[in-house]
Amino acid sequence: MPPAAEPTGEQQAEELILGEQHIPAPRAEASPLETAPRAEAPPLETAPHAEAPPLETAPHPEASPLEPAPTSAPAPALSEREAKILAFEAKWWKHAGAKEQAIRDAFELSSTRYYQLLNALLDNPAALEQDPVLIGRLRRLRSARARTRRR
Repeated sequence: MPPAAEPTGEQQAEELILGEQHIPAPRAEASPLETAPRAEAPPLETAPHAEAPPLETAPHPEASPLEPAPTSAPAPALSEREAKILAFEAKWWKHAGAKEQAIRDAFELSSTRYYQLLNALLDNPAALEQDPVLIGRLRRLRSARARTRRR
């Protein structure tokens, strides 16, 4: 099959045929949308904005309960023991029972008391600030175990 010829004056409105594929020829005239001048939008008027009230102010009595309560003081820092518990929990244990023995050696606590302290620590905002990845992982594990117990 001979190659398709370029469209000339009269042929521009016709389609070019290449094998079985039909390709429309380019338009000779521009559409009204392309030639119409664009209207420019009027400039926006800016009104002076009042500054937002500081977060320390008391919320309005009719405020939504979904709005966060203003914080008056930062969360207290972790104690030395709580920081050690987080560092200890970040370690991985290869053998069953090795962690329980290490808990007794490092903290002089039973494993039950250690896990009670750890559980309270998972709900502490200061712990979340210190190690968000670890706290997130431990919270997911805790909720997965709670779901398993409910079944």
